[in-house]
Amino acid sequence: MAHHQHISPERNGLRYGLFTAIGMAAYFLIANLLGLAANVMYSYGNVIILAIGACAAIAHFKRTRHDRMAYLQGFGTGIITAAVASLIFAVFFVIYSVINPNLMEKLRAADLFGFDLSVTIAFLAILLQGVMSGVIISLIAMQYFKSPDHNPLQQHVE
Repeated sequence: MAHHQHISPERNGLRYGLFTAIGMAAYFLIANLLGLAANVMYSYGNVIILAIGACAAIAHFKRTRHDRMAYLQGFGTGIITAAVASLIFAVFFVIYSVINPNLMEKLRAADLFGFDLSVTIAFLAILLQGVMSGVIISLIAMQYFKSPDHNPLQQHVE
């Protein structure tokens, strides 16, 4: 139990980011098996998985702190979770694209990015979308997970 008392937003975000990335990769592989991976609409499923991972990380962090959590620590936990998950998933996507170049051809054929879509641009797009989604998701989630007595303006009024 002492381990939980010393958990940091970074360590918690790293752990949940890894779990979230595994979920995102599994979702991608299933979509690919069903022939849906080249359809960009199905990539929004990863945003849902990312939201679940970030919220689970924040909830776990709050539970280990006996429901007392600094706002920025919870917010940081969600952002770190999203950043780690996005980076790992983006690297997974690059490796998968090298192993299976047909996927990039299908994405180019969809002509969303034109024929300029490269593995590097896809990597950066995945990373940027994931991190930015994670910031927004964490900001929204913290409205639910913040401590009930959280009042940043009270200290300025007194």
